[in-house]
Amino acid sequence: MASLMAHRLLASSRPALRKFNNPSALKAFSTSRYVANGTAATSSYSAPKPATPPSTEKPSTVVESTSGVLESALPEAFGSDGATDWSRSYHGLSSQAFPPEVAEVLMAPIDPLDVEMKPDGLAYLPEIKYRRILNKAFGPGGWGLAPRSETSVGPKIVSREYALVCQGRLVAIARGEQEYFDPSGIATATEGCKSNALMRCCKDLGIASELWDPRFIREFKAKECVEVFVEHLPTKRKKKLWRRKDQGAFGYPYKE
Repeated sequence: MASLMAHRLLASSRPALRKFNNPSALKAFSTSRYVANGTAATSSYSAPKPATPPSTEKPSTVVESTSGVLESALPEAFGSDGATDWSRSYHGLSSQAFPPEVAEVLMAPIDPLDVEMKPDGLAYLPEIKYRRILNKAFGPGGWGLAPRSETSVGPKIVSREYALVCQGRLVAIARGEQEYFDPSGIATATEGCKSNALMRCCKDLGIASELWDPRFIREFKAKECVEVFVEHLPTKRKKKLWRRKDQGAFGYPYKE
């Protein structure tokens, strides 16, 4: 009797075994599951994600501050050739002070004879004087301006962001701007934009910092400059303009 029941049980299980011997049935079973209500659940299999291209940015290093709190350093960026990409990198920013002899050159008081006066009363240091100070402090080739954006050309103004790099270290970032009045002057305005960015970057090094000091400006105007009435000859209009005392009278189209 027991052998008869075992024979029947074996016979009833053969259809299920034949089902799993079928490769297509086995594949369907492995990629889907059936729930009690008879509906099929979706497969848990997902296609592999595409490989992410390697980043050119060097991972930020983590340094420990004096307070014991971990801080993330500013990121560095490298180009395809392995050189520092100054359009994105902050390498060397505030890492250490320049030597005292360099700081002495950068922060030296400006000579009043080097300061010019615009007719609207704005005192300024010519762009070439900034370059001479940088050359004296770091040597020719020891500093440079690196673009950090594309040139933006508007209806009347050109602007671009630059980074001042000295001895392989980022020192300052500033956006220069320059007006133009004719499309043929865009190239010249682009060069003026670079010079304007250099002047703004040099503020962070302390170069000609007196020109941002209101007290110095007032004293400089009182001692070195004069405000005079002039007549615009083509229109016969009169107005006040500023000039240095040692500059001489205004010429055409103005007359003092």
